Amino acid sequence: MSSQDAHLLSLAGRLATEAAVAILEVRTAGFRTLTKLDQSPVTEADHRAEALILAGLRAGASIPVIAEEEVAAGLETEAGSEFWLVDPLDGTREFAAGNENFTVNIGLVRGGVAVLGAVALPAHGQLYLGRLGHGASRRDGGGETPIRVRQPPADGLAVLASRHHADDAMLAAYLGRQRIASLGNIGSAAKFVRVAEGVADLYPRLGRTMEWDTAAPQAVVEAAGGSVTLFDGTPLRYGKPGWENPHFVCRGAP
Repeated sequence: MSSQDAHLLSLAGRLATEAAVAILEVRTAGFRTLTKLDQSPVTEADHRAEALILAGLRAGASIPVIAEEEVAAGLETEAGSEFWLVDPLDGTREFAAGNENFTVNIGLVRGGVAVLGAVALPAHGQLYLGRLGHGASRRDGGGETPIRVRQPPADGLAVLASRHHADDAMLAAYLGRQRIASLGNIGSAAKFVRVAEGVADLYPRLGRTMEWDTAAPQAVVEAAGGSVTLFDGTPLRYGKPGWENPHFVCRGAP
């Protein structure tokens, strides 16, 4: 499966990059922010990026695709043991507010495990790629660079948390048991890739997430030597009823 997986990762990376361009075009042209039934925001950029990704994935490989906006519209594909998970615009609130930390996430799950993923950060011009057992990389204007999680510094951990759960008492209690050097709050899967490239050490998540939010960035983090587990240490896995994740923690090196 190695050569096939390399092809699938290349496909995911290309589509994430094309979706990033489409998202920035929508931002430049202007857009309206609407509210879905679950009270989360959605824009033309979400729909345009998802349509582009779905067309590319379904033309490029006969693997089922589970995508956020299709599920929200009641169009859910039978997954099976292998499937794509797509979040065409993770961090819509960030995007709509004019901030920079929003992503495009395309991950492949096999047997419940996120085996490869592409995460684009459109506003930063960055693409992160990861395949379990084959390492992770960052692609930007300077070319492609291998990335790796770092060993925690002696002065304490650099922690990233959700901008929208910054005042969570459970988070404060969890962090109170550890040596913390800094705490930053940003949106979207950008937190995962900052851990993967060794800019941060820890991302605890005590709020709601869906599987399409995490599959691609988990693959990048784990390919870079980190881990994404539940708080009891068991791995975060995929194909759960309703596609909702339990709380989890993303870590760099032990």
